[in-house]
Amino acid sequence: MKQINKAKLTKYAVCFAIEIFIGFLVIWSKGFFTQSAAVNLQILADAFFVSGILMTLFAGMLFISSEGALIGIGFVLRNVVLTFIPMGRAKQELYADYRARKLSAAKEHDNSSILVTGLFFLIIGVILTVIWCVKFY
Repeated sequence: MKQINKAKLTKYAVCFAIEIFIGFLVIWSKGFFTQSAAVNLQILADAFFVSGILMTLFAGMLFISSEGALIGIGFVLRNVVLTFIPMGRAKQELYADYRARKLSAAKEHDNSSILVTGLFFLIIGVILTVIWCVKFY
């Protein structure tokens, strides 16, 4: 198998394991094995939905940050910190220079595995919720 495919499969496996872990935490916190079938289906739907929505939102945040939307916040926080450091004002730079430096240093990452697995778990959670609504509500 090619090295690129192995790396991509590893990313998907890690994302899948993280989502399974988040789902397990939701199931464990709600007491899955002590409830009736209707409540167990609802708990499973919650577990898939929560893990899916968290990973999908995380993928969205990674996309937003890679596009440079959060560079302004970093610039402001950096200047606030430099204000309290002696002689820190001498190290300040213009926002245009800061933005150009950060965008040139940004690396292009492939975060599609996070989005795909998040949407997969989200769809399963929605399907389980619909099944619960039709059968038990």
